[in-house]
Formats: sequence, structure tokens, C-alpha cells
Amino acid sequence: MSDASLATFLLRSRLVAGVRRFFTDRDFLEVETPMMHPIPGGATARPFVTHHNALDSDLYLRIAPELYLKRLLVGGMEKVFELNRNFRNEGVSPRHNPEFTMIEWYQAYADHHAMMTLSEELFRHLADSVLGTRVLRFAEHVIDLGQPWRRFTYDQALEQLGGLRVDDRAAVTAKARELGLDPADFPTYDRLLNQVWEAVVEPHLIQPTFITDQPTWLTPLCKARPDDPTRTMRFELFMARMELGNAYTELNDPDIQRQRFREQVAEAATAKDDEVSGLIDEDYCTALDHGLPACGGQGVGIDRLVMLFTGQANIRDVVLFPALRQESPGVRKSASPGVH
Repeated sequence: MSDASLATFLLRSRLVAGVRRFFTDRDFLEVETPMMHPIPGGATARPFVTHHNALDSDLYLRIAPELYLKRLLVGGMEKVFELNRNFRNEGVSPRHNPEFTMIEWYQAYADHHAMMTLSEELFRHLADSVLGTRVLRFAEHVIDLGQPWRRFTYDQALEQLGGLRVDDRAAVTAKARELGLDPADFPTYDRLLNQVWEAVVEPHLIQPTFITDQPTWLTPLCKARPDDPTRTMRFELFMARMELGNAYTELNDPDIQRQRFREQVAEAATAKDDEVSGLIDEDYCTALDHGLPACGGQGVGIDRLVMLFTGQANIRDVVLFPALRQESPGVRKSASPGVH
């Protein structure tokens, strides 16, 4: 290891310890939930599948702990968090590793607005206690955590930052083609629109920015706005063109949740995604029948948090042993390549 690499991982350890202290000081209880799930849930992602020999059943490495953490709120715990690993069987890139660390927390009798406040407090606390400054340097950018954080709705961000309107199908479709996307590859206009949104808006999200009011179809576990059921009570937190956090006012109506799950399964069936098609977490819905209190929840990716605080542009440089392509059979490496 180089001295710079060692410094990165020492800072990572201090950040993780700081995150834990932040929540325990606010009377959150740290908990552990299952890593292997009978049904993939809590996020939309392709899971890793394994087989339990004794039970003769397939299990899925968790893509998120959300549904189990909210069960704990049903059981009477009011403030919980878990800082642990998630697994998503998807691409490897400078900002994605199939095995990654995340903190998720849930608080009864709170909403996504309370989560916004907690997010700002968390990031500023870490900057003050770990770095001693609220000014971060990432590539050519200077990111100021001390200034007021920007807020845009999903629609406002597309118009003001991306130069497009949600309801201008012709312009959005033309932009999709310009980006190399084929509209015929998308089952709905909304899905095409979201892909265009990511391409034209995210490059502008350098300073701390909350994006709110995402489409309901995009967020099946989030409560819809009472005045506009097509939009959710949610935010995503972006900095340095990265999504750092995602928060909801949690959906706690079991009937609506069952309907959302059915719609999600129907879409998976249409896409011929056999790994998730036909799977509804009825046990979680039964928990909602017993009563999930009004609550807010959020997740923050620890690996990307470390990238932000250390100025590293590649997730491999903040993970001690990142996923790497294996050598051809019969070829052995002389040393671990994980730390740079």
C-alpha cells in the first residue's frame, strides 16, 4: 500500500465510526437483520441467488435491509439503523461495486422532511469531526457543505437543469435518440423519460442537492403525495454528480402496498425477469396489517461517502478488496490486487 492509500482507509474507518456515533448519540438502536432473504425486496435490483441445502430452497443475498428494518418499527422499536453490506448482481463501474456498504435508518413519527434535516446534520457533523472543514475537494470541484443545500422537484430539475419538460414527449424522445437510446427498448414513456432525466440532470448535481417528488411508479415503498398521487414524498441527495442518499416518507398502508407489489411483479413478468416475477413479500404486508407507524427512512452509501470525503473518483480506491475480473483458469496472481 502507498501512504496515500493507507490514509484513505484510515479516514474511512474514522468516517464509519463517526456515522455510528452520530446515530447512537441520537438514541438510534443499531440492529442486524438477515443477509439472506426468501424474497428479494427493499429496492429494484438484480439479486445474487444461492441455495440452502437443508431447507431445499433458494435464497437471495439482500439488495437492501429496508423491509426488515421497518418490521422492527412494527414491533415497537422507534429509531433503528443498520450499517452493513448489500449485494446487487449488476455492473461494475467507477461508482458501483456488486458488494457495497450502506447505512439505513428509520424513525417513527418522522417524514422525509425530517430526513432532510438529519442528512444535513450528518454530513456537516462528519465534516467537522473528521476533516475539520465543511469544504470538500472532489476532482476540479469545490463542494461547500456549509451553504444552503439546493432543492428541486424531479420536474423542476428536468426543466431548469436539463432543458426539457416532462410533458414534452417529442423533445424527450428526440433527446433520447440523441443520447443513443432507442425508445422502442422501453416499455413505457415514463421509463424512457427517467433514463433521459438521469443523463441530462445528474451532470449538473455537483453541490449538495435534494431532488424531491419522484414519480410514484419509480418508488413502490414510498407514500404518495396526498395532493398528487402520481408523485411521492421522497428525496434523493446528490453531490459530485453522485447519488449519496435516498429517503422516503414510508408507505404504511397495507392495501396500497399490496397493489404496488402486484404492479411491480406484473412489470417483471412483462420483462420476462424470472428471478423476481411472481414474488410478493406477503409476510411484510402482514406486518403492515398490524400497523407500521408513520415514519421516515433513509439510506446512505458508505463507499460513495468515503469517495466524497477523500476525493477519490473510483469506488475501487475506497474498498479494501473490490470485485475484480478473475484470471483465466490455471493463472495465479502472486499478491492480492485489492488495495492500491
